[in-house]
Amino acid sequence: MENVDYTSTFIAVAPDLDRPTAVEPLPRGDAPTIASATFSLIASAPYTLRSSDVIFRVWASRHEVDPASADEWAAFYARSHACLRSSDLGKRYGWGIHADADGRLAVYPVGSSEYDALAAGTAPDGSPVTVTAAMRSSRR
Repeated sequence: MENVDYTSTFIAVAPDLDRPTAVEPLPRGDAPTIASATFSLIASAPYTLRSSDVIFRVWASRHEVDPASADEWAAFYARSHACLRSSDLGKRYGWGIHADADGRLAVYPVGSSEYDALAAGTAPDGSPVTVTAAMRSSRR
C-alpha cells in the first residue's frame, strides 16, 4: 500500500494561487465535486481523519462503494494515488491542510492567523511542523 498520509506537516496553498482569501468549494448541482467532498470530510470533523481515509472515502462515495469495506480499501490502495498536495483545496480554493503528529487533518483558510502560524512552522499546539506547498496549477 502506498502511504499518502502526512504527519506533523502543513500543506500551504500553491505558490501560483491567485486568490487572497479562501473559498469553500461547492458541489456542482446535486453531486459533490472531489474538492467539495474532501473539504466537507475534513472541515466537518477536524483532526479526526487521515489523508488515506479522506482520499478513499471520497473515491468510495463517487463510485458507490462501501467505505467500510476492507477489501475495497486494499484494492484501492494496491494502485498508486495522488496525495493531498495535488488537491484543489490548496491549488484553487485557498485552504491549507494541517496533519497533526498522528496524521489527522484540519483545514485553515489562507490569510487567517492559524494559517500564518502553520505556514511559519508552528502547529496550533505549539509543536513544530514541516511546511510544504500544494502543487502548482501550471508548469513553469
